Amino acid sequence: MLIDPFGIEMWMNEFEDHCDYNLAETCIKPMSINDLLKLSGTNTNFYQEISTMTMTYGAIEGTDRLRTLIASLFQKKEKQNVIISHGAIGANSLVYNALISPGDSVTSIMPTYQQHYSVPESLGAEIKIVQLKAENNFLPDLNELKNSLSSKTKLISLTNPNNPTGSVINEDLLARIVELAISHDAYILCDEVYRGTNQSGPEYTTSIADLYDKGISTGSMSKTYSLAGLRLGWIVSSHEILKMIFRHRDYNTISVGMINDYCASIALENRERISERNIPIIRGNLRVLDDWVKKEKRFSYIKPKGGTTALLKYDYDIPSRIFCIDILKNTGVLFAPGSTLNMEGWIRIGYANDPEILKTGLEAVSKYLPSLESN
Repeated sequence: MLIDPFGIEMWMNEFEDHCDYNLAETCIKPMSINDLLKLSGTNTNFYQEISTMTMTYGAIEGTDRLRTLIASLFQKKEKQNVIISHGAIGANSLVYNALISPGDSVTSIMPTYQQHYSVPESLGAEIKIVQLKAENNFLPDLNELKNSLSSKTKLISLTNPNNPTGSVINEDLLARIVELAISHDAYILCDEVYRGTNQSGPEYTTSIADLYDKGISTGSMSKTYSLAGLRLGWIVSSHEILKMIFRHRDYNTISVGMINDYCASIALENRERISERNIPIIRGNLRVLDDWVKKEKRFSYIKPKGGTTALLKYDYDIPSRIFCIDILKNTGVLFAPGSTLNMEGWIRIGYANDPEILKTGLEAVSKYLPSLESN
């Protein structure tokens, strides 16, 4: 199976261990296990409990405890609507492998996580792209979306909140997208790994799984819950869709690690406390970024409504990869080039890391930028 190189992941693999200030990181400031236990305040026997676990495969679909907790993130779902995966990346792959065949058509927004167009394309699908534009606040244009659909359309792919722009599709716009999907009997896969990170109002966006019978929500512990190291994600959808997905899951997952399941359960039982920790980080950090963009006249952006990332438009005649490598070499600050996201002329910043890393990194970039004026 031929597949395009995964641009953003190749960039991170190459550079993220060689920087002083990682502003390409997409997770909210990661937690240690001790951080999690301190925050929960209810798991003093944690180490004793995991030391006595018998390392079998455990619950194949995920424990009832964990699936019930994930279902509670939705308005209309129960544990039977949830299966556990190896991260959201594993969840998305399972969906595409279960639903997409050669000759199908898949509509994907762009920019988005590359998995959402490269994987279905590798499975033989025709890919139709709906380009998100800054002048439309990086939201999908309904007329363009409608024009991308045909009798062959099998699935519409969204990310909400969006990576890398931070745009948020509200419930009204989602409902109109659902109407288009219904008219073509198409599935909607919505990658919701950043759900729970809204900058204002309710922290959680409306999920596609609560709006549409053929809606599929994927999520994980990585971004909103600061526990990427668990490598634990999920798929939430109807029983009929999950049956198709489970057939493929038997071949590449079997189960997730018992300790991962256990830690994720502790986290979700204390998600309000995690939110009390994380929401001030992302909202405070965005204020820092916003002040910086206003100060740096060569940069502009559409202020994110959610998520942990933003696209920065820069006014230098430099390809984004060269620009990011140059910044890294001279400041120790790591951004992600827009070229890895098919958005040349932009760079992606992850602004949800430790506040001091963000502040110090941006200050270092500001000190370096004047040197570009004389070149």
